[in-house]
This record gives sequence, C-alpha cells and structure tokens, in this order.
Amino acid sequence: MAVEWERIGQPGFDRIVEAVVHRVYDAAARVEAVNGRGGDNGIDIKVTRGSRVRVFQLKYYPDGFPTTSHKGRRGSIRESFARAMRGAPQEWVLVVPCVLTPAERAFVLSLADGLAVEVEVWDRAKLDDLLAVHADLEASFTRDQLFEAAKVYGQERALLMGGVDDVSARVRALGGQADGLDDHWTIDSARQGDTVVHTLRGKHPRAHEVSPVVFTLTGIGPLAPEQSEAVRRSLGYGLDEKVVLPRGAVEKVTVTGPEFLGRELENAEVRWGPAEAGPLAGVEADMVFLDGDQITASYPGTLKHLGLGSVGRSVRMELAGGRLQLLIPENPQAAPSLTFSFSLEGLEPAAALRALRLHRRIAAGGTFEVRTGAGAVGGGEIPPSPEAEYRDFPQLQLFLEDLEVVQRHSEQYFPVPDELTHEERIALRVARLLADGHCVICPFLPEVRLTLNGRDTPATRALLAGEVQPLHLPCGAFAVQIAGRRLELGPVFVSHPEAAVAADSRGPALAALTAGRSDGVEVGVRPVGGGRFRLVLQNSPSGSGMTPVPLGLPGYREPH
Repeated sequence: MAVEWERIGQPGFDRIVEAVVHRVYDAAARVEAVNGRGGDNGIDIKVTRGSRVRVFQLKYYPDGFPTTSHKGRRGSIRESFARAMRGAPQEWVLVVPCVLTPAERAFVLSLADGLAVEVEVWDRAKLDDLLAVHADLEASFTRDQLFEAAKVYGQERALLMGGVDDVSARVRALGGQADGLDDHWTIDSARQGDTVVHTLRGKHPRAHEVSPVVFTLTGIGPLAPEQSEAVRRSLGYGLDEKVVLPRGAVEKVTVTGPEFLGRELENAEVRWGPAEAGPLAGVEADMVFLDGDQITASYPGTLKHLGLGSVGRSVRMELAGGRLQLLIPENPQAAPSLTFSFSLEGLEPAAALRALRLHRRIAAGGTFEVRTGAGAVGGGEIPPSPEAEYRDFPQLQLFLEDLEVVQRHSEQYFPVPDELTHEERIALRVARLLADGHCVICPFLPEVRLTLNGRDTPATRALLAGEVQPLHLPCGAFAVQIAGRRLELGPVFVSHPEAAVAADSRGPALAALTAGRSDGVEVGVRPVGGGRFRLVLQNSPSGSGMTPVPLGLPGYREPH
C-alpha cells in the first residue's frame, strides 16, 4: 500500500523524507536533520561526505507551486535556496510530495543559473521509487492502513499445510511486518521452547543516534561483589563482557525510544553483552615498556576491544598465550588498572617463554603503552607486584628454555607438556646441557656394558681383575624420553677418570677368557665410589673437554 502523500501532513512528510535520506546516505556520509524547518540557514537536512555538502529543502506542497495559485510558494522556495547558498553547498535538493509540471521543474532548475551548485528535485515519483527500494520504510508508514485488513484475514490462524516451507514463508512474512514497525529499528525473533526471544537490530548504521533506545534500571541492588564489579567495568569503562543481573536485583526496567518498544518490566532478569567491535578492533598492536622515551621491551599482539564508559576507557589486547585488560579512568590523578592472565596450554616453548617474560615485565612494574599503527590507545604506570607472586617464575623459565633448546636441537616441536615426572625434568636438563656442548654427569648412568671381542691381552686381564682405569668410549645415538616422545640428541662419548669392572662380572668373564670363549661376553663397568658416568656429544666443540658442569636444578643434589 503506497503512502497517501496528500493526507499525511507536514510532520508526517518530514519524518518520511528524513528516514529515506538516512537510509540512502547513512552508510557513506554523515546525515543531520536540522531543527526548525525553514530556519535562517535554509537547511532542513544536511548530508556531508568528505568535503562535499548536499542540502535538502523540504516543502510540503501536495498540489505543487503553480503561478496561477499559491503565488507565495515560489518566493518561499527562492528564499530558502538563497539562505542555503550562504553555506556554499555543492548540491541543493528540493523535496516535494507532488509530481512537478515542466514549468515548475524549470523554475527550480533555474535557481542555479550562474552559480556553482547542482540543483535536483525529489518529487512524488522519486520518493515512491525510493520507498519501493526500502519497502520496510513504506510499511512502517502505512501499517495503520493495513491494520483492519490484517484483522479480517486472520492469517495467524491459517493452517500450515505446506509443512516446513510454509513455516519459513510465514516467518519471513512476519519479519517483513516487523520491519514496518519503525523506520530505524526492527526486531529479529526466535522461538526457544515456549520462550520467544526478540533481538533489536538497527536498519542503518546511525539508528542509535537518530532514534536512540534507552534502558533505565530502577532500584538496582543489592548485588554480589562480582556482579557489582562486572557492572562497574561494563558501564564505567565500556568493557566488552557479558553482565547478568538476576531477578530481584532490579526493581524495574523501563524501555523508551520508538513507540513499539516502549514498556516497563518488573522482576526481570537483565543481561547485556558487548556491542559490535570498534574500528580498531582486530588490528595489530604492541605492548611497549618504556624508560623515559626509550623502549626497553615490546611484545606483539592483537587489539580486540576499545571501550568508553561513564568514568573511563577500556582496552583489551590478546597476545600469544595471554590476555591483557586495561581500565583507564578519566581522572588523571587515578591510576589505571591492568590485568594480565596467561596460559601455556597449546603453546610451543618459544611462545610460552614470551608470555612468561611479559608477565615478569608486568610484575616488575614501570611505564607502558599499548600502541597501534594509529598511535597509543592506552598506557600508564604499573606498580611492582609482591615478589611472592612470581617467586616460582625462574624455575618455570629454566624449564621452558631447556625444552626450547632440546626441541630445536632434535628438530621435534610440540606444545609445552601439562606435566613432567621428576625423572623427565632431570633428563631434559641433561639433554639441554649436552645440546649446548657441555660435558654432564648423567644421574641415570651408573653402569655401562662392554662386550669382549675374545682377544686375551694383558690390558683385558687387568680390566677383568678389577684394576681401576680411566674410561673414554664412543657410544651410539643418545636419546631422552620426554612426555612420551623420544628426542634423539646424537652420538656421545661416555667417560669417567676412575672406572672398574663390577665385581659380579669379573669371575665369569675371566673364566671365559681363560677358556678361549670370551667373544661376545658382556661385562658391567662402573665408576669407582658409586658415581655416575659423564657424557658429551661427539660433535661438541673440541674445547669443551670432559669436565662436567653442574645440572643447576633447584632442590636437586648434584650427581658425582
């Protein structure tokens, strides 16, 4: 059903035109409806896109402005045009609810003679065309005309003989009717069991500015401490988190705005969540630590949210394994609040180390900023944290460094294990020192097995007699078992300055040697005094020597 232009009156005409202009230009330009029709500036609606200004002048002349009657109308149009030209717009548009005669159109276009301005007319035909494109707007202004017809047809009681296809068609049709409730807002509805959920949706990007919807909560409280904090962060700083106020926490909820939304609710559960992401959300950002103007450290991440509330701003940033939340009060005397949480789950050692070092930077305190390509979006001064909060960090950092070096050496990469046994931790430390080229005492190597070749020599008999000798033997590939994975480190030398054949191996081996049957016989060789053998990778630098370095594990007694 078309708009009856001759019956809607000046206020209705103005409202329809404003809605149409918003819909046509809102996505790419700034639209302003000027209060006071025919004011001193001769502007009813102003559309600005960059440096280009387009002015709309609304004249409710349903029967036009012929020279034979309504003689004052042309003068009014001319005066409005002259006032608008003081602002030097690039385009001027006359909007009228009638179909112009050739003479009337010629009169309007002649206003631009000798001036650097484009003149256009939106008449009834143009408006009808635009409303056809934006059918929901037309529906919102003609729904009263359809009300009686809807009651007669009673479509809500029709049988759904076509099954799911009929349901889909009816849902779409209902959505179309909902689109006609208002020219700026509509609702998307869904049924969940016996509950119908309505989601409010703006029809254009500036719906919240042109037609704001206000929710007023009356009688809030008492709230649990965590609820109070959530409200403070969300409303005070615009943080993007979901807030739930249970029934009984709010006495009354009042909704004001478009007529179809206005209502009061009592004993209601109130939930609100984050708005759509801002223009900078998703861009690359850096957490930068400063000493004066000097950058002392910088950690990359992604800016996820910028918010603004009643008392300050909020910044949320995600980094590898971590999440940073910053609340910045408007009061410059108040200190910002920074929260950083991190998890090593799913991270490889290098990324886990970066997250841990960032946490230590934050715990140490100092000046910082969150920076994007557009500049700093937040920052402040962090007070140092109590040392007890990061007392265990050195051990964790050592573990991650060991794991990173061994993974790189063995070319086996995997996320940080959830846990390691005590023995695995020691084995990892041994592997790290070997990979670094050091000689290390292996606490898991109290004995090595030697295989005799059957040759009877004085040196062999001295060895089997229990004589103490230095031992330095090449050995095949050495590996450690970490979190169910075998990490190969390469061939090693096994050595000890004082080693001897174990007593339980001597007699049988010596008898076999004397009988000429010693080929393939194994004997156990152990360090004297119950010590452990030393290891060094065969490809270690020649200067590394066989002097062992300590394992350096806190709480673990060094092997000898």
